[in-house]
Amino acid sequence: MSRRKVREPKEETVTLGPSVRDGEYVFGVAHIFASFNDTFIELGVTALHIKLRATGGNKTKTPGPGAQSALRALARSGMRVGRIEDVTPIPTDSTRRKGGRRGRRL
Repeated sequence: MSRRKVREPKEETVTLGPSVRDGEYVFGVAHIFASFNDTFIELGVTALHIKLRATGGNKTKTPGPGAQSALRALARSGMRVGRIEDVTPIPTDSTRRKGGRRGRRL
């Protein structure tokens, strides 16, 4: 009888994201949703275009404290920030008079 061949388990290397050579940049997008209670961040890869989104309404559209701290943390971790956009929805009916459709009732 011949000897049995023992198969050695091959070690698989796990890579997250695309393989990048030195000096090469991969662009991604980070979506930051900053509400009053939570801050959600969806990340891209290494160099980022950041899109900030706050809650809707006719308020100031500056990024809130959650978005500011999340952006600062991303910059400190070594990610390069290419562009910052504010994609907060702007209301289209903010020019109407108050009082509703039927007017002010006394």
